[in-house]
Amino acid sequence: MGLTKLGLYIEPSEHRNSEGVYDRTAVVGLSTAKQIIETKANLDGVSMTSYKLLPPRHFAYVPDTSRRGEKMSLGYNTTEETFLVSSISVVFRVSDTANLNSDYLYMYFNRPEFDRYARFNSWGSAREAFSWDDMCDISIDLPPLPVQEKVVAVYNAMLANQRAYESGLEDLKLTCDAYVERLRREMPYTAIGEYIERHDVRNSDNSIKNVMGISVYKQFRIPTSKVNTNELSNYKVVKPRQIGFVQTTHNEKVFAYAFNNTSDDIVVSSVNEVFSCDETYLFPEYLAMFFNRTEFDRYARYHSWGSARETFTWSDLIEVKIPIPDIKVQQSIVNIYNAYLTRREINEKMKAQIKDICPILIKGSLEEASA
Repeated sequence: MGLTKLGLYIEPSEHRNSEGVYDRTAVVGLSTAKQIIETKANLDGVSMTSYKLLPPRHFAYVPDTSRRGEKMSLGYNTTEETFLVSSISVVFRVSDTANLNSDYLYMYFNRPEFDRYARFNSWGSAREAFSWDDMCDISIDLPPLPVQEKVVAVYNAMLANQRAYESGLEDLKLTCDAYVERLRREMPYTAIGEYIERHDVRNSDNSIKNVMGISVYKQFRIPTSKVNTNELSNYKVVKPRQIGFVQTTHNEKVFAYAFNNTSDDIVVSSVNEVFSCDETYLFPEYLAMFFNRTEFDRYARYHSWGSARETFTWSDLIEVKIPIPDIKVQQSIVNIYNAYLTRREINEKMKAQIKDICPILIKGSLEEASA
């Protein structure tokens, strides 16, 4: 077909929740991994009438690209439900389905080349944005629809396998949660302060370059802001089997922590707290299972203090009470939990592989069309 403008095949959607048909349970966020995710925004007292509708087979993206790790936050609604997204998001759909398959376009957006293009073509001073006009101005090479559908079938088959694996992963998590719930009902609670030790080891010689952030998903992550790896001497060291956590809770509304289950030292911001567990009595994995519960997020938020910034400090943490069974009982639970973590890691790798194959499939479709 040759190069053409994407704007010829898509159209914006400005429908709002003006009649209040959908409530806050329909609100979703958009990730830089091009996924629709659970929102972390505080919706207390917020009117839902200005939120935009995201119906099935519709796309949404956040125009601001300057603060998202050089990537665009975008999602594609593959469900049969209608969601709500922030009014600052741009919602659109494929209008010319005779020449452009929506799933094929989603594969196109999943390529790292698209993120680079969007960042390079973002404009602004305080905030750089990729506007709707910029989206429409994308030059895209479209193969015939049957070729598009062929590569989409390959992509969707891989996606179905990954989701089936992920379903089994959730069963493991439910088993862990049920075990913990049983202990909560049957055992007395003990403050964890007696079994954890605070650490403040600095990367004083700047020898450790493995710098990480701590995410709201309770994992270490690549920092979203630029970090000078030559100036990490004031960063705190998180050694293997230690835990780091973010004291502030007012932004994300969760207890953000991460457990170093690797064999390498990690360095994190000096404002974070770092501690270890006395593994004679308390496994860090067992403690992590409690930190992962939404109930603990609510507990940490309730016990956070401050005016400009609400914080959950070390003093607050050592007062936390949980059931602490015999170490052998903990080990049996941790074995299930470790199986869950292993499978979760495999699942993440599978998702990354599916994302990585998008540019290969797109390239293959163009080569087949030109053959």
